[in-house]
Amino acid sequence: MRLRDIPTRLATGAYIVHSGITKLSAGPEQVAGLYAGATSAYPALTRIPAGKFVRLLAIGEITVGSLLLVPFVPTALAGAALTVFSSGLVGMYLRTPALRKPGSIWPSQAGTAISKDSWMLAIGLSLLIGAAEDDED
Repeated sequence: MRLRDIPTRLATGAYIVHSGITKLSAGPEQVAGLYAGATSAYPALTRIPAGKFVRLLAIGEITVGSLLLVPFVPTALAGAALTVFSSGLVGMYLRTPALRKPGSIWPSQAGTAISKDSWMLAIGLSLLIGAAEDDED
């Protein structure tokens, strides 16, 4: 891991781990909301029961966040995990019209919270690009 990657990996990893841990104790209303949002964007997810989906999502978040936090995990691997994870979230944002202002990619009030996932996608891509550049040296 390069020194330049530490702040990004720490901040992003801690945020994602915290989000995952919080979801492990999600109540019925939160489970229903997460499930409804995910299944409306990705209908294939309806094959997974709501509670199981949220538990898998939580475990996925904790895993991705941990890959970012653990210093011996290569930046390329951590960046790839973050890119894949955040791509799904950005996809959900783009597939859900209520999260955006009409005819725009800019978030509506309802979409402001999830629009931050675009930053995680940018961070993941930056980690991948940085790792690729390091391999060229």
